[in-house]
Amino acid sequence: MTVTASTIDDLIQNQNPFAGHIVVRPQQIWGKSFPDVPSINAHASNAVFDAVDKVSKGKRETVGITITAEKGLGKSHIISRIRHRLQTEDSSLFIYMSKYDNLNQIKSLFLQSVASSLRAFGSQKVMQWQEIAAALINEAKQWNYTPQQYINMYPGWLSQHSTKAIVHLTESVLKVKPEITNPYIVKAILWTLSPVHINYASYWLSGLELAQSQAEAMGLPNPKSEDREAEALSNVRQILDITSYYRVPVICFDELDIADAADNGFLAAQVIANLVKDLYNSLKQGVLLLAMYPRTWEDQIKALPEAEAVVDRLASEQADRQPIALKYLNSDDIVALVSQWLQDFYEEHQQTPPHRLYPFDETKLRELGKSRPTVRSVLKWCAENFVPNSPIIDNPTNSTTNTTTTTKSTTIHTVQPYFDNELANVEVSIDSLMEDQNTIGHALWLAFNSLTGETLEGVKIEEIEDIEASAADEGYIDFKIIGNDWKVRIGVSVVQQDGRYIGAALNRLIDYNKFDLTRGCLVRSKNINPGAALARERLRILLQQKGGEWVGLQSQDIKPLLAILFVYYDRESYELTEEQIFEFIEQKQLAINNPLIREILSDPSGQEPTNLTDDGLPISIPQSVPTADYIELNL
Repeated sequence: MTVTASTIDDLIQNQNPFAGHIVVRPQQIWGKSFPDVPSINAHASNAVFDAVDKVSKGKRETVGITITAEKGLGKSHIISRIRHRLQTEDSSLFIYMSKYDNLNQIKSLFLQSVASSLRAFGSQKVMQWQEIAAALINEAKQWNYTPQQYINMYPGWLSQHSTKAIVHLTESVLKVKPEITNPYIVKAILWTLSPVHINYASYWLSGLELAQSQAEAMGLPNPKSEDREAEALSNVRQILDITSYYRVPVICFDELDIADAADNGFLAAQVIANLVKDLYNSLKQGVLLLAMYPRTWEDQIKALPEAEAVVDRLASEQADRQPIALKYLNSDDIVALVSQWLQDFYEEHQQTPPHRLYPFDETKLRELGKSRPTVRSVLKWCAENFVPNSPIIDNPTNSTTNTTTTTKSTTIHTVQPYFDNELANVEVSIDSLMEDQNTIGHALWLAFNSLTGETLEGVKIEEIEDIEASAADEGYIDFKIIGNDWKVRIGVSVVQQDGRYIGAALNRLIDYNKFDLTRGCLVRSKNINPGAALARERLRILLQQKGGEWVGLQSQDIKPLLAILFVYYDRESYELTEEQIFEFIEQKQLAINNPLIREILSDPSGQEPTNLTDDGLPISIPQSVPTADYIELNL
């Protein structure tokens, strides 16, 4: 390919590798991440790698490490580096938690994060759950098959023996692991090797209820509702102990610097610190990693009751029991960082630039290091100055944000690159996001808030109101849409869970008097099991007696709303205002022309949607033809 200056300059005019990429999202922790320079803050990531090595060699049982850094200095970049390095090795499993929606149920949330994390692919290109399941079978049966070979063989075993195959394998594991006290967890882990059961197994392992027919078919008891928190902590310890037979669990807690508080008054970082102390004391082995601001450590962690015991576990490897502090960037770091980003960019587009830092000047980039900038401020500065033969006009610590960015041919809204980046992340993780009913509810809440004052489907939206509910009723209805001089009051409930939860949610949704509704609206993508008699009866009341509606949730409708929600969540890091985000939603018509939004407001049909998935229906075991590496399972 003949490369000219004009070819590269045209590329630069139309593609900006830095735009919208200043915040590391959870999707980048798990999937393709930003370009990384391993030498930047290597002391922090190396401390984690050394800890994994010590635990895997039996030199330590459990290690606690806390990383502190100011906003934008690169905490999540370091975590992403750790995850991607560990993914190439067979010695560890990675678990990541960054959402703390309900601090009063932190153990249940942690169990869900563990189960979700173990769905991510490990070193063998299958889910980490499946790696553990294969290891359990190999030890019990003294075999040496790969997870993928078991995945290939499972349909044949189930076709031949039905669920007796899983019962046999579970009993075989328990014979060699008699210390495992919960056989159902072993059974559920073994179910993850079945392609048609993996989603149900991981859902159950999250502590969530299956439809009763599914639970019975798989031989898994649904969790008791009396004390979910105690049950969740017991299960998560058992899961982590099982994983630690074969891998070192590396458990990371990120995004701890939020102001949310539990009912006992503890803030998120304090709640997690107490959880980590309990895990440190109870796990067979593992590495526990926390990331937070320095002031969070000083003002919150050190203020805990028995703070000394907590600190000893959160910074167990440091002689002075202090966190590992990240460093600001120097001139060499800045040059290395920008060079790596540009190298990836030019290689992706098969271009050879005039020099490795084009269109920037190395001397002037080095000058930026004198101000001790953060990773985020350098990337933001690069995004704003990425033009051919760019004049260096500003310092990264003094950059400003305008509503629009103008190129020679187009005017781009300031929010656009951040939205585009988040939309790409949503595309990658949409399967898991479709199960996250809380986040979907928040996305709908934001969309409807942006429409306040608009008239849509005959409803003039006047207000979006939170539901005032007792502790028993809290969380079942996401919000209420107020319109037409309070004559329209639509309660919106996003429900992707099965089991008793769907029945409980519908029970609230049909109680118009209690929650002051004129209409209840269920938002859900899955069928409701015909065998769930109570839920089906409440659904009949909603649709046929109460004039309510069931709106089918489609991934293509919710994707843009999730993307703009994630921009909204990180608006401070992106240096965006709420007004700019709402202006973008209006300009791009993300809400007003969204089919899901319109369907929620439209007159109810009284019918169930036809565009539903079969996830809520009973599982059937397909007939299977044995594969080439198939072996008989003798029961």
